[in-house]
Amino acid sequence: MDDSVDHTILSALARDGRATLAQLSDETGLSTSAVQSRLKRLESRGAITGYQAVLDPEEVGVPLSAFVEITPLDPAQPDNAPELLEHLGAIEACHSIAGDAAYMLFVRVATPRALEQLVNDIRLTANVSTHTTVVLQTYYERRPII
Repeated sequence: MDDSVDHTILSALARDGRATLAQLSDETGLSTSAVQSRLKRLESRGAITGYQAVLDPEEVGVPLSAFVEITPLDPAQPDNAPELLEHLGAIEACHSIAGDAAYMLFVRVATPRALEQLVNDIRLTANVSTHTTVVLQTYYERRPII
């Protein structure tokens, strides 16, 4: 990002996705219409890919989170695990990784039994072996990237 004004806008939105045009105007020194124009340009370029609410997992009933590494049982099988698992809503993120496993999933569920069922569903659906690490406490996440 070469433009310092765009960087300021993106940084402000990364800290507070609900920042108003007036707040962004104050922070950048631009008029609200200039900020709005820059926002539209940043969105159309793909620098801003969306806006969403950040929910408290405990308050919405999914306090248990875990990382699940998956490895194909048959190395010759198609590499389509992300597509096969996409319908499982408890999977919050799927990352292709280097190392022994092929993918790292981040999941959120309500109970240990629900985690057990999800891991079984993952194994059966994608024909993979799994290694699960339960998260005990999260100190920070969703930190601004700029």
